[in-house]
Amino acid sequence: MKIIIKTTNTELTPDIAEYLNQKINGLDKFLDGMDRNVIEARVEIGKITQHHQTGNVFRAEVNLRLPGRILRSEAEELDYRTAIDCVKEELQGEIKKYRGKMEAKYKRGARLAKKLLRLSPFLWLKKKGGRDREE
Repeated sequence: MKIIIKTTNTELTPDIAEYLNQKINGLDKFLDGMDRNVIEARVEIGKITQHHQTGNVFRAEVNLRLPGRILRSEAEELDYRTAIDCVKEELQGEIKKYRGKMEAKYKRGARLAKKLLRLSPFLWLKKKGGRDREE
């Protein structure tokens, strides 16, 4: 997975970069079976404004590009680490939901294929009123 980090109104320290990489790379276990070269995470972290001293000051946002889908999560918290943790948990839920939909589509297609293989061509002709129709 490719991770692109952008900061706003702050500098990226090595500690925060390491923590961020650790958390985002932890999502890899939920993305098994997908091409890792295609997946891209764009992360933006920073302060909301320079003058606020209290309240939710730090912001984290992640846009995760998957094949055919973009998952997005954002959080505002009192600390960088807490904001990153919230974003990771939200993305984890969205990835599970995305995978569930993909598996449901696969199973639906497999059921249809199985149903079509079980049908006899003679049954199809009987329903359409073909020559081999039995009465």
